[in-house]
Amino acid sequence: MSTENEGTAVPPAPSAPPVPVDAPAASPQPPASHSAPQTPQTPAPVSQEHQAPQGGEAPHGSSAPDASWPPPPPPGTPAQPPVYDGGGGTGGFGGGGFGDGSGGGAGGWGASYQQPAPKPGGGRGGLVAGVLIAALVAGGLGGGLGYTLARNNDGGGSTTVSASDTGGSLKREAGTVAGVAAKALPSTVTIQAEGSNGEGGTGTGFVFDKEGHIVTNNHVVAEAVDGGKLSATFPDGKKYDAQVVGHAQGYDVAVIKLEKAPSDLNPLPLGDSDKVAVGDSTIAIGAPFGLSNTVTTGIISAKNRPVASSDGSADSKASYMSALQTDASINPGNSGGPLLDAQGNVIGINSAIQSTSNGGFGTGQAGSIGLGFAIPINQAEFVAQQLIKNGKPVYAKIGASVSLEETTSGAKLTEQGVGGSDPVEQGGPADDAGLKPGDVITKLDDRVIDSGPTLIGEIWTHKPGDKVTVTYERGGKQHTTEVTLGSKTGDD
Repeated sequence: MSTENEGTAVPPAPSAPPVPVDAPAASPQPPASHSAPQTPQTPAPVSQEHQAPQGGEAPHGSSAPDASWPPPPPPGTPAQPPVYDGGGGTGGFGGGGFGDGSGGGAGGWGASYQQPAPKPGGGRGGLVAGVLIAALVAGGLGGGLGYTLARNNDGGGSTTVSASDTGGSLKREAGTVAGVAAKALPSTVTIQAEGSNGEGGTGTGFVFDKEGHIVTNNHVVAEAVDGGKLSATFPDGKKYDAQVVGHAQGYDVAVIKLEKAPSDLNPLPLGDSDKVAVGDSTIAIGAPFGLSNTVTTGIISAKNRPVASSDGSADSKASYMSALQTDASINPGNSGGPLLDAQGNVIGINSAIQSTSNGGFGTGQAGSIGLGFAIPINQAEFVAQQLIKNGKPVYAKIGASVSLEETTSGAKLTEQGVGGSDPVEQGGPADDAGLKPGDVITKLDDRVIDSGPTLIGEIWTHKPGDKVTVTYERGGKQHTTEVTLGSKTGDD
């Protein structure tokens, strides 16, 4: 039986999304992990339920990870005890890490973490500012749970709905949710991944091109990367074996390719996530708890939400995103599925949720509480194209190490680099722009930067070669400089 595996805590970052500098002043938003408790108790974890570090330790005993690369999460408070699957079928990817916190078996991506209790004092109302630590919505419970639900709902009365009960014509207009779903569902797949050890789980993906490439989350396929098995099943029941083309742990994006792909594939149209507005309608498609081809709806409830997660292994690197937040119901098994706008365009990849620690159904798994997070499609499209072209991800980098300590004042360039390296890479982007150890970056273009993880997530929304304006503080004075972002290839 699969379990949620223990993992390493993830660095903190602000739970409120960075706001444009010229935005009108507003009251601080509460953290995504709900209101601060009045008494010390465990706030709701984010579906792989990571815990913010105690004392602001940085990876490998240092507080200076390279902002240009996925730093390993710092050691933190031990995770909660393992949580076991409650249904039959495939286990799940690591019990709720990258994704919704579904079943175990991926060897990570799912430690059941909790965020730390608020620290007293500090003039912050008892709230701890930090990156939202989101659980990944990875695997599903497979057919076992689905069968149980169907059996338990088989009561004495008929549930048949006649045509007259629908309130009108059975024809669905293209602009309705039903119309969007009817068009999009044939281009989504339920992914089943199995590692060489027999462990595995269920996730979702969508057709990216006519050549048979499917885009999904890295944590969905991670178990099958080395000697494992992958399959993708369409809503019509047609099932295809698949292979991993490339995967990016830092971005949590992967591309797989169908073997003997059919010639009639219809890629889902991609939208523009930069133009998405809070309040826009959203439609999520996935296989929550193994229930394939499930459609849920909601709105965009926030943008640019800093979210961090880790696969929980001792040498793991963290994944960061400046996420689209939605209240569309997302659960284990939705990971990798498309988040659509009202016209059926993909605006994001569903990846993580903030969740309570108990998912109901007697499973002890996390479930949706209306706080889901998706990787913006503009970023995911670039990553997918690089994976198809090179098999490896390409990351934008600033070429400096930043502190992951709790802060609301900015991202501090550390005095010491990781493993004895220079804190500011000689001849790198930050060095060329005149940045020095000890500088505190407070803005990247028009985004407020209040911590190291927020800076990393914002840098990764850009491409190598992009020019960004950096605002920083040195010696109590504010300065600005232009930085041309460098590049780093691969997750190693």
